[in-house]
Amino acid sequence: MIVFEYDKTFEGLLTVVFDAYSRKSFPDALVEKGDQLPLFHDLLVHSVTDEKKAQRVWNGLEKKLSNGALRALTWCWLSELPEVDMLLFRYIRKAIDVPRSIEVNFGDSDVLEVSKVWKQVNWERLRILQFLRFQKAADGTYFAAIEPQINALSLTIDHFQNRFADQKWIIYDIKRRYGYYYDLKEVHRITFDENERAQVTHLFTGILDESLMDKDEQLFQNLWRTYFKAVSIKERANPRKHRQDMPVRYWKYMTEKQ
Repeated sequence: MIVFEYDKTFEGLLTVVFDAYSRKSFPDALVEKGDQLPLFHDLLVHSVTDEKKAQRVWNGLEKKLSNGALRALTWCWLSELPEVDMLLFRYIRKAIDVPRSIEVNFGDSDVLEVSKVWKQVNWERLRILQFLRFQKAADGTYFAAIEPQINALSLTIDHFQNRFADQKWIIYDIKRRYGYYYDLKEVHRITFDENERAQVTHLFTGILDESLMDKDEQLFQNLWRTYFKAVSIKERANPRKHRQDMPVRYWKYMTEKQ
């Protein structure tokens, strides 16, 4: 068994592809430094992320795959699913080795699986767009917390920048401890260290404290809850379908569910 060790980044994965072809030695498993190695492995290769190597592999893929298929690779990476890196490695290797494009060959198990994972990521992206709720802070900045099952927040930022171009906002992924801040000109990726997070409770709860809210925010939230209740038809309630369409894991950050 051949094992490649790398930094678990997408650029690192592309570097692994480059190194594997250079060595003519292809991995049976991919691990991060510090991970437990498979019990019976014959060779461990340390692959150091190299932007030039990664770019060469990507340039090669651009000649073999459509823009949609390339986008699917990067989206699948965001799934954070176990073994997604080996799945993508096998897909990339087939794309390189096969003379024809493989992207619609759904008889291939890896091509089919990449398609399924892409759909999962896209579905999570759509849920973020549907269920994210902003709260207005006293300084005029809008804050929203989210905790998606899949790391799809970055795929929604262009939408929010276009949709809310006239207001400052912060969208924060509580699970992954990063977010984005829009300052009316540019979007900046933001993170907070442990000391900063300890002093800001809404980075844990996802809900602004009343002392930090705009003076009218509480009123608007109450109006939204009232409207939500008013349009609900009790006799036609279907809790099972409701949970299916609006997953429970989003409820704690949704105004109408508080």
